[in-house]
Amino acid sequence: MPQTTSRFPVWAALLGSGLAGMLVALQSRVNGGLSQELGNGYVTAAVSFGIGLVIMCVLMLVSRRARSGLGQLRTELRERRLPFWTLFGGAAGALFVLGQGLVAPLTGLALFTVGIVAGQVLGGLVLDRVGLGPGGRISPTPGRLIGTGLAVVAVLVAVGSDLESLHMVWLVVFPVVVGACVAGQSMVNGIVRAAARSAITSTFVNFVVGTTLLVIAAAVSVGISGWPQAWPTSPVYYIGGIVGTIFIAIAAMLVRAAGVLLLSMSNVAGQLIAAVAFEAGLPLADGLTTGLIAGSAIALLAVVIAALPSRSRG
Repeated sequence: MPQTTSRFPVWAALLGSGLAGMLVALQSRVNGGLSQELGNGYVTAAVSFGIGLVIMCVLMLVSRRARSGLGQLRTELRERRLPFWTLFGGAAGALFVLGQGLVAPLTGLALFTVGIVAGQVLGGLVLDRVGLGPGGRISPTPGRLIGTGLAVVAVLVAVGSDLESLHMVWLVVFPVVVGACVAGQSMVNGIVRAAARSAITSTFVNFVVGTTLLVIAAAVSVGISGWPQAWPTSPVYYIGGIVGTIFIAIAAMLVRAAGVLLLSMSNVAGQLIAAVAFEAGLPLADGLTTGLIAGSAIALLAVVIAALPSRSRG
């Protein structure tokens, strides 16, 4: 499998990932709002990913390097230098967008994001330690272990501090699982980008896989409950796919410089800050509570603690 040297210093990768995380919160807010308008989270997810796929198809047509990347991927797969399973990072993206449409409108954006945070830091810690990422094995430091533990505490505080929210505990399990999958998505997309030598190619593959899965799920849903009766006319409801393409491309470019865990940490810091702002001004559910504010603050502290130590390789 080809190895490339990252052109990004760690601090620049972390800053870029944090800004991308804010875009993820924007995507969650947009897709959650579209799901509320349509009354169908499956169709919402398929529309969001489908728009992203259209954008990636256009980029593939105009980029000779991206088209060459597809040929490079075929070569890497044929010669068994690239594992076939690395092409399925889009499945994690599909789950994430599905959660935005199905779960975020019920829990609110802030609580949904805290669950995603816990899953990302847990998944990132494991993946870095195992060494499956393109940056190789990165051993956990005490700071990272403390940060991961605090991320779990953040979920417990956000959900458990308000007795009325305890019935939603099961709804947080899904974002935690999805968050771990998203950490894996950054990992495999980074591997595919290294093999294709093109972030556009790896992002295109991601959207092909995710859109295929979501269209199948949406078709089943429509067959059971029918086609949505009314579609919002504001173009804002349809920018989720555009935002998703930007985030996935940034993650694929930066994962080698920062490692899976640090990339996840900086990304969720941006997500948390933006999610709290959205929940305060444009809430999906019941707005901010004391527990959500405390849980978000603890999750942000977890990001800072885990990101401070320098990387050590095992």
